[in-house]
Amino acid sequence: MGCSKNLVDSEQLMRQLTDKYQVVHDSERDDAEIIIINTCGFIADAKQESIDTILNFTEAKKGGKIKKVYVMGCLSQRYEKELKAEIPDVDAFYGVNDITALLQTLKVDFKKELLGERTLTTPKHYAYLKIAEGCNRNCSFCAIPLIRGKNISKPVEDLVAEAEWLASNGVKELILIAQDLTYYGMDLYKKRKLAELLEKLVAVKGIEWIRLHYAYPAAFPLDVLNVMAKYDKICKYIDIPLQHIDDSLLNSMKRNIDGAKTRDLIKKLRTKVPEISIRTTLIVGYPGETKAKFETLKKFVAENKFERLGVFTYSPEENTSAYLLKDSVSAKVKEQRMAEIMEIQQQISAEINKARIGKTYKTIIDRKEGNYWVGRTEFDSPEVDNEVLIPSTKKLIIGDFYHIEVTNAEDYDLYGKVI
Repeated sequence: MGCSKNLVDSEQLMRQLTDKYQVVHDSERDDAEIIIINTCGFIADAKQESIDTILNFTEAKKGGKIKKVYVMGCLSQRYEKELKAEIPDVDAFYGVNDITALLQTLKVDFKKELLGERTLTTPKHYAYLKIAEGCNRNCSFCAIPLIRGKNISKPVEDLVAEAEWLASNGVKELILIAQDLTYYGMDLYKKRKLAELLEKLVAVKGIEWIRLHYAYPAAFPLDVLNVMAKYDKICKYIDIPLQHIDDSLLNSMKRNIDGAKTRDLIKKLRTKVPEISIRTTLIVGYPGETKAKFETLKKFVAENKFERLGVFTYSPEENTSAYLLKDSVSAKVKEQRMAEIMEIQQQISAEINKARIGKTYKTIIDRKEGNYWVGRTEFDSPEVDNEVLIPSTKKLIIGDFYHIEVTNAEDYDLYGKVI
């Protein structure tokens, strides 16, 4: 459950288990003897979803359908004591770094030789590459450092080896993930090494696209943009959560950047990589967000025309510094503000998509759905971004690239034909 970083953890665990067990991921089958739930503990909605899932499976266990239920991941790392008291029917709880202990419980020896190998749960043509664990930032609203600890970068050579293994198994698109990509290397090499890592990954045979997720805006390493502009393999795409634009709120959020520097960074992104597609996320309803400050955020969104944008409503997280602040914006107002931002973004997305009509883009095919093949351009990440719908009158191959001419557009989707 939760983010793609959790997904990678699950894939690594599955690989360790496959020599002894038949392992399935997110299966609708109800005949499993053992259920392992990898939980999310990030925000209120995600925590509730994890708790509901645990309760569903413990009920199934009481009914005799399941023998064992184990819970791992962020929620159990953060609330193990409380969960044990509230849901005693779970057989055991494990934290984010307790895979070895869980394997011991399942009578499986941890195999070091499998490090870097995973049982992929994504379509075989793309995979996530987690380049670091944890986070050294102190954002006031975020509990991730409390759960996953400080930033720990993986060595460059290990990541290259993992990328080569993924490519040998048919992966063509690497999606780089970490809590903060731009901090990569600071702990191991005493300097930011994301650009150098990209140079190494570009050389991996079989990999055709490399995509960047979760880049922190403060002290952004501009050499990354030089590498992005240099290589066609690196998608002209970046996920860079900005959270807000008001100086006082950014300061309270401990984002280490102000509104002026944020605007300057956006200008540099678009200047150095003119075709770049920027995905960002924002928080509305943070303590102290007055109507005027929210209007400033709306204006910022309208002016900068981000290609992709998502919005979270603020939820207080225990033991974070923002938890001590008065939650001054009502739930109703938070939802209303989120809707207002997304209405602006819908219009922006529609304008951008309409401007793509008549143009041709390299497109990877993810799946077939109904009467359409469903693909993506380099400007779109799987599951969260726009898709290209191609009539299924011609046989296409999932995982292959095609040149698609855009023939029509909706707010969040493109329609096209094979050239």
